[in-house]
Amino acid sequence: MTETSTQPGLLAGKKVLITGGSRGLGRALCRAFTGHGAEVAFSWSSNPNAARETVALCSTNGLPPIPFQASVLDPAAIGSMVKDLEARWAGIDILINNAGVSQNLPLTLMEEEDWDFVMDTNVKGTFLMSRAVLRGMFRRKNGVILNIGSLAGVRMIEAPVHYYTSKAAIKGFTEALAKEVARHRVRVLCLAPGLLEDGVGRDLPDHKRDDYLRHCALGRVGTFAEVAEFAAFLVSDQNAYQSGATVVMDGCV
Repeated sequence: MTETSTQPGLLAGKKVLITGGSRGLGRALCRAFTGHGAEVAFSWSSNPNAARETVALCSTNGLPPIPFQASVLDPAAIGSMVKDLEARWAGIDILINNAGVSQNLPLTLMEEEDWDFVMDTNVKGTFLMSRAVLRGMFRRKNGVILNIGSLAGVRMIEAPVHYYTSKAAIKGFTEALAKEVARHRVRVLCLAPGLLEDGVGRDLPDHKRDDYLRHCALGRVGTFAEVAEFAAFLVSDQNAYQSGATVVMDGCV
């Protein structure tokens, strides 16, 4: 895994909330953002040891992040987390909607519960988190929301139907919300990575991974650190004139 670089000025003084920060891309986002000078909080749902590891790793290159056990599908826990951070920080500047799930299931073997699990976590969770944080952003007339999408949902590739559908919904959510909240000086973006080193592609069959690499101009999968570094730029003031866009980061597939 590529080490996270540090440019302390990029996000200096920014207050950032990242969902699903205890592992994978979420952990890399926490590391990158603390390295760039932000104060970070993250949510986790089921693994306290992984959450503690994220805190320890981030503490080596910036302020230790604040962990919250809060499911993105629990409005009460979300509300409590946001209220706590608003009191501590006097506002949340940036929300990263990163928490997401997938299953490698064909539609014919998919149960209704499988569909609901992926759609609820990936789409409803993004809605609930955005709604909770936007109220404070509106009051301050400032803020950025970055939704983590996927190449699935942007291009026609082979992917589980419920996962693909959820990520296509995130793209549409980003575009509609960006237009709606622009008058409050809030930007909304979507970052759509291709296949990464781990995460939802962990259980991808070898033939699908090989097919992806055959079509990828760079000939490799991406790393969490690379995506996290780019995410830091997208939400920074250096990228102040972009909103509503879905930015694909896939090694040129």
